[in-house]
Amino acid sequence: MDQQHLAVAEKVARRFSQLSEVQAVAVAGSQLSTDSNKSSDIDIYVYSITEIPAHLRTAIGTEFSDAVETNDFWGLGNEWIDRETGISVDVVFWTVNWITDQLDRVLVRHEASMGYTTCFWHTIKISRILFDRINWFAQLQKQAMQDYPEPLVSAILANNYPVLRQIASSYLTQLEKAANRGDLVSLNHRTAAVLASYFDILFAINRVLHPGEKRLIDLAEELCTKRPIAMRTEINAVIQASANANKEIGVMVNRLIDSLDKILQADGFLI
Repeated sequence: MDQQHLAVAEKVARRFSQLSEVQAVAVAGSQLSTDSNKSSDIDIYVYSITEIPAHLRTAIGTEFSDAVETNDFWGLGNEWIDRETGISVDVVFWTVNWITDQLDRVLVRHEASMGYTTCFWHTIKISRILFDRINWFAQLQKQAMQDYPEPLVSAILANNYPVLRQIASSYLTQLEKAANRGDLVSLNHRTAAVLASYFDILFAINRVLHPGEKRLIDLAEELCTKRPIAMRTEINAVIQASANANKEIGVMVNRLIDSLDKILQADGFLI
């Protein structure tokens, strides 16, 4: 993270740290990755004992910007353009109990999601702490530094692999039906689901934390040593067939899964 982005993040953290309910503030996201640049947003995470009311969050944002947007559609959040630097700021608000449970879900209970299982773990692990009132987040981050639990790998496969094409209502079956009726909306929806489960499996068998929604093919090629050789080509073929309502979508999806199966078989997950 460059000094200008860090300075913006620190001033936001200082302001929210003045609220007694706030336990920690951290920065994560693309600014901490190797491909960040000066135009990248700052992703700031504010952790509090109780939820911070929207009017208070917005009021604090107006101290830094003339236009603050409240985006509580996917969870509590505010966005603005920093008045002094023009840097985009995205602030996400999570409660202490909620994020603690998200980490316990994967590291203690080994519960898999339908795609994106380890994203919150990833966010905690890569975060840079800006404020930590009682050292709570440092302890949470210490817990996040443990090895990938093998039971979690198995749980992710058990939850995500059958829906690709094994069960009667599999994504493959749904895609073929959608292509036959020329249903582009359904094709788009189910293609996203296929890829969500595909990448969740791929990152899991490589014991790599899921990095989120952006640059997944690039990151899989960079981080996953166990991956299909033609992964990029096969994924692109599925997306293109889906976008064109190509009735060969089933062929493309089968090819994608066949290549994944070879990796799973070589690693002992499939007989």
